[in-house]
Amino acid sequence: MDIQPSAGALGGDSRARVTLIGFGAIGSTVFDTLAGGSAIVIDQIVTSPRSVEAVRRRVGASVAVASTVDGLPRRPQFALECAGHRAISDHVIPLLRRGVDCAIASVGALADDALREALNDATASGGVRVALLSGAVGGLDALSAAAVGGLDEVRYTGRKPTDGWRDTPADAAGVLDGIRAATVIFDGPAGTAARLYPKNANVAAAVALAGVGFERTRVQLIADPTATTNTHTIWARGVFGELRVEIDGNPLAQNRKTSALTAFSAVHFLRDRCVAQTFP
Repeated sequence: MDIQPSAGALGGDSRARVTLIGFGAIGSTVFDTLAGGSAIVIDQIVTSPRSVEAVRRRVGASVAVASTVDGLPRRPQFALECAGHRAISDHVIPLLRRGVDCAIASVGALADDALREALNDATASGGVRVALLSGAVGGLDALSAAAVGGLDEVRYTGRKPTDGWRDTPADAAGVLDGIRAATVIFDGPAGTAARLYPKNANVAAAVALAGVGFERTRVQLIADPTATTNTHTIWARGVFGELRVEIDGNPLAQNRKTSALTAFSAVHFLRDRCVAQTFP
């Protein structure tokens, strides 16, 4: 699996035709950003059954909308997942087995060893590749390079406004309502963070995959009532020296839990893959 996106020879039609899996805050932002472009077109969308009609009205008759990959009228040329962890087993793995290259935004799902193995088996069976998007954070290329020489320690800290942690274990425990200052709501390995905070900790998973793995990557998640951005900080130490990358990301208006950079990284990935040629 590719941690970082790279341009590739994908040959074929004059435009790259992409099937979008998911049409929430990320998917709709990707769609709107690419609308009207000459190189890439979102020609099919997979969304939840309850959202099919609303999405059809939103995107127009030129885009096919279905609730499953089997319901799509055409075999996808390429698929971009931005629907959440369950979409990987429900939609991405079946597409990979059928020989369709895919990109995944919900990287946190790969904290599940069984799912990661199933994903690898599907890529081998279909003879295809799956790319893992960098999402809301930068510096993963440097972290991957540093891992070659050996990393002693990798830490990721995610700081978001208190409302960015709603519908999480911290919220369920009643912790958020009493917060008056920056408070650590999780401190532990990346694998546990990704499982407990699946809608918030995709970055932690991306850092773990690029560096020293899910168990050795230390994660702190912070709810800060004074914060106005989603702050992602990576710190690493090893043979190469020390690395520190920090991004203060504005959240998407449609979903305060998601940094806008997550959607933009997906658009950048698609454009990067189309630099030389389009999808087969």
